[in-house]
Amino acid sequence: MGLTLTVLGCSGTYAAPGGACSGYLVSDGSTTVWVDTGSGTLANLQRHRPLEGVDALVLSHEHPDHWTDLEGFFNVCRFVTGREGIPVYAPAGLRELTYNDDESPYFEWRELKDGSHVGIGDMSFTFSRTDHGPETLAMRIDGAGRSLGYSADTGPKWSFEQLGPELDLALSEATFLQDDEGVAQHLSGRQAGESAKRAGAARLLLTHIWPTIDKERSRAEAADAYGGPVDLAETNEIYEV
Repeated sequence: MGLTLTVLGCSGTYAAPGGACSGYLVSDGSTTVWVDTGSGTLANLQRHRPLEGVDALVLSHEHPDHWTDLEGFFNVCRFVTGREGIPVYAPAGLRELTYNDDESPYFEWRELKDGSHVGIGDMSFTFSRTDHGPETLAMRIDGAGRSLGYSADTGPKWSFEQLGPELDLALSEATFLQDDEGVAQHLSGRQAGESAKRAGAARLLLTHIWPTIDKERSRAEAADAYGGPVDLAETNEIYEV
């Protein structure tokens, strides 16, 4: 089995009707990592894995749309599964935002920063500081002979090039359309396409799209800049990297 990406949520900033905020499962067939735990993603996780079926969590930054279902998962571990020692990788400061004073023995917090490199099972994760408000870490995930790049949240001063060459799939935020570039520290579909093209990424998948935006227009703007077909992330879809 190769590297797979399961989209648990892909709405930007707040969830679209029936949707969920940012969250993904990355698996190489033997290890499953939950990357970002935005609101609504715990519910969708249960469509794809048992509650005991996650080996580690990786959180990109402290904005609530990327981590708030961590609280529900803590309650799952404490009251339902009894699982202890689950690694939670996150930038400094995020732990202090959670409402539990002491999440041990259930969670083992491990601090990430720009340039961090960690192994989780047979997968390797390498992190890069993006162009976004609080410390936000994009990541390259290598496993099963494939490479996935995830932008997390970023403005245009960061590029997929920072994650190294030969990305098989670039999962990029595309919060806005081209007309709204610069209104906040996020990318448009056009900017996502440019970033993936500069990095030479083999495929581009757009996520974190503002719920009111015309997704097909975002796809078209991205495809024009990227120079090839672009896909839109869909909640509960599974993508082969």
